[in-house]
Amino acid sequence: MMQKTKFQLVRGFRDFYPEQMAGRRWLFAKMRAASRLFGYQEYDGPALEPLALYAAKSGEELVKKQAFILKDRGGQKLALRPELTPSLARMVAQRQGQLIPPLRWFSIGPRWRYEKPQKGRAREFYQWDVDLIGLDAIEADAEVIAIAAEFLRSLGLSSKQVVIKINNRRFLEQKLNLIDIPKNKIQAVFKAIDKKDKLPPSDWQKHLTELGLGQLQIKDLQKILKDRDFPKKSEEFTRLFSTISDLGLSDYVEFDPTVVRGLDYYTGTVFETRDKKGKFRAILGGGRYDNLVEVVGGKKMAGVGFACGDMVIEELLKEVHLWPSFNPVPTQILVTIFDKACYRNSLKLASKLRKAGLATEIYLPAGKLDKQFKYADRKGIPLVAIIGPKELKAKTVTLKNLKTGQQKTVSQKLAAKQLKSLLQ
Repeated sequence: MMQKTKFQLVRGFRDFYPEQMAGRRWLFAKMRAASRLFGYQEYDGPALEPLALYAAKSGEELVKKQAFILKDRGGQKLALRPELTPSLARMVAQRQGQLIPPLRWFSIGPRWRYEKPQKGRAREFYQWDVDLIGLDAIEADAEVIAIAAEFLRSLGLSSKQVVIKINNRRFLEQKLNLIDIPKNKIQAVFKAIDKKDKLPPSDWQKHLTELGLGQLQIKDLQKILKDRDFPKKSEEFTRLFSTISDLGLSDYVEFDPTVVRGLDYYTGTVFETRDKKGKFRAILGGGRYDNLVEVVGGKKMAGVGFACGDMVIEELLKEVHLWPSFNPVPTQILVTIFDKACYRNSLKLASKLRKAGLATEIYLPAGKLDKQFKYADRKGIPLVAIIGPKELKAKTVTLKNLKTGQQKTVSQKLAAKQLKSLLQ
């Protein structure tokens, strides 16, 4: 006798049963709505790219530690996309002469990273990317940040619950120059700052020492990261925050010198959204990348964007009771089968209702009406249509509202119209 094998879900991946799928569709609809509100077009890229594309600019940690890597039959190393921005840069570089900038694009799709699975983090996740390419202006940064804020607002999250923390890598680099951090160590220090909240203070200081920083430099760096006063002398910062204020979203943003983001390709503004209680990882994050299109073979073209994963935002919305409850059953009407003699008439009615645009399910096989009502009630189907011997003779149909218990008998010709009015 053959032994049955019980298969388990691959670690770090998720199943989406109908209820979870309904939640995913709802969240994606909010993402699409926020993007389209600002005139952004949807696009997508391939799941597989040459590993070299990510190695060009994403950063050593993402490529060496987090990418799912495989080889094709020709020996070329490929990676399941851990992020989409390098693919976007490649796509823009390929058709740079045909595209009309500025490009306002967004995408929603799966990403893969070989990380330690935990709450709010998996090895396969879905991500929303928003990018504005072709505008080298701080107002472009403000627009992208505004999309993030509008999205948060559309979910019901107030500025008392979430904040978009903003910094600028160029500004921070100037500060690091003042404490004599060598230029060839700037990127390493940026990465160390990005890890500050993830390490105990002693481990973080030890890491800075290993990078070659002296005790005085470490002390000065800590002072820089604690200084939350808005840098009024920076024209770039002033214009950015003024533009966000003009868009009516200043309540959602604040300056934070500790925000640097972990990816190597950011060149200016960087930002990330956090919950104010500090319970979750970054909800979304992004920044300006002015060299990425050039690195992947195109002409230099300014860009700014952000990415938002689906898992952390879902956890946050559940925490603050803003995640809706979903009935994944699309059925609006259940057509019952009174008995075998009425079966074909029930089929014909179901067909007429579908032609009228009503999501209609038919109960198979025939059974007691009470059992059919119970099935509809458990599935959350609001209305039931009954054709029994009496209805057949009179060419009518009995409609029952399971929520109220009320029912009425109408002509079969008027059934669709009556059902539509009951659903309103």
